[in-house]
Amino acid sequence: MSAENNTDDTPAKPLDFIREIVAQDLKSGKHDGRVQTRFPPEPNGYLHIGHAKAICLNFGIAKEFGGRCNLRFDDTNPTKEETEYVDSIKEDVRWLGFEWDEEHYASDYFEQLYEWAEALIQKGLAYVDSGSLDEIRAQRGTVNEPGTPSPFRERSVEENLDLFRRMRAGEFPNGAHVLRAKIDMAAGNMNLRDPIMYRILHTHHHRTGDKWCLYPIYDWAHGQSDSIEKITHSICTLEFEIHRPLYEWYIEHLDIFPSRQYEFARLNLTYMVMSKRKLLELVQAKLVEGWDDPRMPTIAGLRRRGYTPESLRNFCHTIGVTKYPGTTDISVLENSLRDDLNRRAERRMAVLDPIKVVITNYPEGTSEELEAVNHPQDESFGTRTIPFGREIYIEREDFMEDPPKKFFRLSPGKEVRMRYAYFIKCEEVIKNDQGEITEIHCTYDPETKGGNAPDGRKVKATLHWVSVADAVDAEVRLYDHLFEVENPNDVPEGGDFKDHLNPNSLQLLEHAKLEPQLSSAQEGERFQFERMGYFCCDRTSTTERPVFNRAVTLRDTWAKAKKK
Repeated sequence: MSAENNTDDTPAKPLDFIREIVAQDLKSGKHDGRVQTRFPPEPNGYLHIGHAKAICLNFGIAKEFGGRCNLRFDDTNPTKEETEYVDSIKEDVRWLGFEWDEEHYASDYFEQLYEWAEALIQKGLAYVDSGSLDEIRAQRGTVNEPGTPSPFRERSVEENLDLFRRMRAGEFPNGAHVLRAKIDMAAGNMNLRDPIMYRILHTHHHRTGDKWCLYPIYDWAHGQSDSIEKITHSICTLEFEIHRPLYEWYIEHLDIFPSRQYEFARLNLTYMVMSKRKLLELVQAKLVEGWDDPRMPTIAGLRRRGYTPESLRNFCHTIGVTKYPGTTDISVLENSLRDDLNRRAERRMAVLDPIKVVITNYPEGTSEELEAVNHPQDESFGTRTIPFGREIYIEREDFMEDPPKKFFRLSPGKEVRMRYAYFIKCEEVIKNDQGEITEIHCTYDPETKGGNAPDGRKVKATLHWVSVADAVDAEVRLYDHLFEVENPNDVPEGGDFKDHLNPNSLQLLEHAKLEPQLSSAQEGERFQFERMGYFCCDRTSTTERPVFNRAVTLRDTWAKAKKK
């Protein structure tokens, strides 16, 4: 198995409980020393950060233990599945740095699953139920009361086979019959109370077309697909733990390869929802731009926002794998990105909310090229030149006409350093008729080129800037949490998770000014805008009109807000 990106960038740590199981199985010679995992997404939406954890776990275990990992699409629900989702899943897995050994689909096994279903009927272990879904649901009982047998439970093998074959032949409408396993209507685990195996669905399948109108339920297809592929370690999230006895019952009574299921706690993050159903609701209601909206927890959205595959892999490594449900603070994810981009992102200057500074004693009609480092901690990134002239832009928030005592940035009579350039001092403030500041007039000290004064005087602030004559107009999108509460799923009765949407999750800055080199940035390129955060060139960006998304701030601004 190969990896597109080097996945050895995560530090070593003690084995988690699943890896300990795999290591022990190898030591004991179980499965002849073979390790076979799989990642089995349903193609009914885009993958999210929770799936990234499962991807890293399944592919990671195969890589670490010399095994193999399959990509298998659980395409058993044709009403919700699309080829678009299949393609997006493949792209996301590869982008994360992994390549599957074999590609499979549950629909590849429809014929085998059907034959095994007939085998259970012939053993008296499955029957066709002609009751309605409401009736079947009522018969299951409760956690405190046993279920009641269906009136169709004792149909003969011959009648069941006849009905099941006619179900396949398309003789019946949707909902007319289902096939149920015949297990135990008094079982303490309600999943064993004669679960449904097949339902009739006259609908088009994205791969098999109209060949089938009989579709297997997930619990029936899952374990048998694992067995067909001889999966040694079938790794699922914790909500499937209660399904494991059924998984094992099917395998035992079919007498097929005994794949084994193991469960781990799914990923929950603050300020995010991880339900594909809810994410689809946001997309369909146009509350977000689409599946790859940079505020979405989808891998496509995180990629567009500016996350790197390395940062997501390192995040998954950091949070680890346990059996205990919990919620991870989103700051852990954001810090993983900060750490990664701090190492790999080149620095640039961009003024997001510009105000013009005129350096009145700088020679008119002239300019110069100043040298700037691309990465202050890594000389291998090299240097670039940036133009400087009589007029520059600075951030509006970097100037105060009447500053408080501890404001060290630009103000009347105060001197500051311009990054890579000179010391400047504010001499005059120009305002319009409404009293709004339109320009700041300053003088500069030509002896301070490079940022140091020959006489040794010090300044307490260094500001970034962009030359007015050479600035590139750009759109900058400042993204924040999509939800304004830590747990968007915590809603009162009658409420809706969408009530928690953050109205300030996107701020559009349409007149940002960038240094000239940023006009040639390519989609997905990431930079640190000095003092402002990490930004990624958006897919809608053009040379004439660059568009950048803020991936993450330089510091955790929400943590500060919570402390106040």
